[in-house]
Amino acid sequence: MEQLCEIERMYKTNKQTLNLLYQEGRKRIDPASRVSDHAIHKVGSMEGENVSFPRTIVLLGFSDYPWLEMPLFGVVLVSYILTLIGNSSIIFLSTVEPRVQNPMYFFLGNLSVLDVCVTCAIVPQLLVNLWGPEKTIPSWGCITQAYIFHWTGCTECALLAVMAFDHYVAICQPLWYTLIMRLWVCVQLATAAWSSGLANSILQTTLTLQLHHCSHHTLDHFFCEVPVLINLAYGDTTANELSLAIEAIRFALMSPLLVLISYTLIVKAVLKLPSADKRYKALITCSSHLVVVIMYFGPAICMYIQPPENSTQAKFMSFFYCVITPLLNPLIYTWRNKDVKRVRKRILQPQSEVKS
Repeated sequence: MEQLCEIERMYKTNKQTLNLLYQEGRKRIDPASRVSDHAIHKVGSMEGENVSFPRTIVLLGFSDYPWLEMPLFGVVLVSYILTLIGNSSIIFLSTVEPRVQNPMYFFLGNLSVLDVCVTCAIVPQLLVNLWGPEKTIPSWGCITQAYIFHWTGCTECALLAVMAFDHYVAICQPLWYTLIMRLWVCVQLATAAWSSGLANSILQTTLTLQLHHCSHHTLDHFFCEVPVLINLAYGDTTANELSLAIEAIRFALMSPLLVLISYTLIVKAVLKLPSADKRYKALITCSSHLVVVIMYFGPAICMYIQPPENSTQAKFMSFFYCVITPLLNPLIYTWRNKDVKRVRKRILQPQSEVKS
């Protein structure tokens, strides 16, 4: 079967060609074996059945660097804990604290929910694989990872574009801000972002699960990501690759383009402000979001628009936006935010505020 997989990887053509190659390969591997018509028909009809998705998958992860696994385990564990604490605190503050209940913190709360979801889907399995020799994941875990990661990834692309639009309205149309960015509009924009991400996740992951895989079922990655699952499959993957390319253009290119347009208009408006203090305040307001956009879209564009040939580079790019970016997002947004600092101080030190 391994030889057949290699043959079918080399010749990704039509169904008839693949079936002929399969039958010819069977005869070469075992000349004495007789293939019945029913068996040949079953092989030819595998195109419509998802019978070859494995029950377990081996995630090689960073096993090529065994000396790195234990230090990386410590880094990932600390990052995991801090990510949950930081993003949960933002969700809590944006939900219960009246002082930060505005559109910016509403979208920031949604971003934190996305970071918590992707972290909880990817990192626990990564910690298990880094800690011990067992590096397998069950099929349901792999499918869950693929769905959740793709959903959160596409949603975050759309949400970052929506947040850029929010900054544009706040700076370029300040008198109309409360009217344009009212609560119902914010809810609709967030719902559109989540819905578009979910629709693309269902489409891409379902198409990927319909592919057939060779018997080794080994992923040279640390989690089940759609492009890696497509590379594992044999047969014709043209439809999957085309669908993934279209989705990458929509989310990994159009969203940064919308962000770029928003910030171009923002810069033009800021340069017209008469006060240097107002210009500085406006740029500081946008700087945190701009840093997050660069951190997220940079590796994502490299991974999906022009995938690296080296699997190690792909792993570390994925590691950055799966582990590091969710950790840094709450730190970047709250580092110099006076409202969040004031609220956090009042919650953590209620006694001292009462005395003062």
